[in-house]
Formats: sequence, C-alpha cells, structure tokens
Amino acid sequence: MAYKNLEITPTDYNSQHTNKLTHYYKGFSTTNPDNRGSKLYDFELIKQDILNHFNTRKGQRVMNPTFGTIIWDLLMEPLTPNIRNLLTKDIETVCTADPRVYPTQLQINEYEQGYLIDVVLVMKNTDQSSSLRLLFDQNIGLVLQ
Repeated sequence: MAYKNLEITPTDYNSQHTNKLTHYYKGFSTTNPDNRGSKLYDFELIKQDILNHFNTRKGQRVMNPTFGTIIWDLLMEPLTPNIRNLLTKDIETVCTADPRVYPTQLQINEYEQGYLIDVVLVMKNTDQSSSLRLLFDQNIGLVLQ
C-alpha cells in the first residue's frame, strides 16, 4: 500500500501569544443558571469550589468528616474573642484546603442574623487576587455578595 506524500507549510509564528496563559484553571458549574455553557475559569471556578466547602457543615460529608465548616454551628453565638479565633482558624482552613489559592486578608463582622466575612484570595504562582464577600445568614443561608 502506497503512502501519500504530505507537504506541511509553516504558518506565521507569534511567540507573544504563546507566552500568555489566559486560563489557568477551567471547570464547570451546574449551580448558576445565568452561566451560558456552564464553563468556569480561574477565580470563578475557585470561588465556586470554596462556596461548596462553606455550604457544607463539618461532619456532613460521607467518608470525609473533616470537610466543611463550623460556621453554621456558631451562627447565633456572640462574636467573642474565642468565637472570632475559632472562625478565623476555620475560614483559613477552608481557604487553604484549596491548593490553588491562599488567603491574605480576613475580616469577620457580626450582624443580627449571622456573620459577614470578607476574604482576599491570591492565586498561587500569579499576581492575581480576588475578594470574596460571604454573608452567613441564619434565615437565608450563605449569600455571595
């Protein structure tokens, strides 16, 4: 059987486009109906994964009792220094459980129905950062603001 001879012509090579990586991480989400095609990239994907972690009460995940957060158990407790310390450690644990980011700033505020938490996340090996504002409410649950 004879093989065809193929001729490959070189195309214009532009090294400027190959050095810049536009999406470090990619995945999908089924929770956001406004997201066309349900594809998520970089911080949107990371935030969704962290939100899933925060939406899980510690001990609720089958075969992984350390996954989740204790915030749901402490929602109606007054924000004493001891509770603030517990919340800070738990939030840092949840954020550092994701190997793609690390928290740089954390602020916890109390209000009538729960806690308002502000976290600044930095993507590892990049200079990109993003803030995450979470409202843990006794009546409506977790709200991303």
